[in-house]
Amino acid sequence: MSTDPTANELLELLGEAREYSRYFGELGVETVEPAKASETSSAVGEMQAKTRPLQSPAKPIAIVQPAAVVASDPSQQDSLFGDLAQPKSSLSQLATKESMEDIWRDIGDCKRCGLCEGRTQVVNTHGNHQARLMFVGEAPGADEDAQGKPFVGRAGQLLTKIIEAIGFKREEVLIGNVNRCRPPGNRQPTLEEAAICRPFLFREIAAVQPDVIVVMGNTALRNLLETKEGITRIRGTFQDFRGIKVMPTFHPAYLLRDPSKKRETWEDLKKVRDYLDSTPSTRLDS
Repeated sequence: MSTDPTANELLELLGEAREYSRYFGELGVETVEPAKASETSSAVGEMQAKTRPLQSPAKPIAIVQPAAVVASDPSQQDSLFGDLAQPKSSLSQLATKESMEDIWRDIGDCKRCGLCEGRTQVVNTHGNHQARLMFVGEAPGADEDAQGKPFVGRAGQLLTKIIEAIGFKREEVLIGNVNRCRPPGNRQPTLEEAAICRPFLFREIAAVQPDVIVVMGNTALRNLLETKEGITRIRGTFQDFRGIKVMPTFHPAYLLRDPSKKRETWEDLKKVRDYLDSTPSTRLDS
């Protein structure tokens, strides 16, 4: 068997194709543009070769240091995201003086990946910049692309009800996505598209410093926590993102297709509510 790490990672990705296909269904995708095998192979090769796709050409991203990750922790190169894996740090190390507006100015009319070609507008994170609670999904859909706000379609309306059910108002929390541009046909963002965009999410987390992040669906889970585990396996159990509590749960779009999962999601969110009710805020004041 080949020991070439690029070939091994490609085999891993191909082995997860069935799970990704099932997740497309969770998001209500009816058509998916298939990627050519040559494009998949070259994309994996490019991920191994590049170390700077995570940064804006105009301004380096302060909390992302891909070169240091490769040098100090070689084991991270074998993760799902290869050389694009992020360094681990604590909440105090995430503290930053930049504001959400600073981050959005840096994003600008983003053209860092091909998703810019089909979008109407960039959809930035929305809500309370001092929030204790943050929700993170995958990427904008058609309604979000049109309105410029995350989670405003049918799935967003359900998310609003979920937020209200645990005692918050939508304007009291922060809501965003891993990617800020709508993928064609609402397909899942590629690994490289997500890797280019997610550092801005990390910077927002550093600026806001929420006490709890709820990740909704596999894409958000894997990009925030860099795990190969699926949402079904670890939902309902608090995870850790650099000292911040993370609760994985189902994506609202999945709940629209399978309402039987609402009970499990409610159990997950009750744990979030109880934690916030019983724990003083740990958010660092800037």
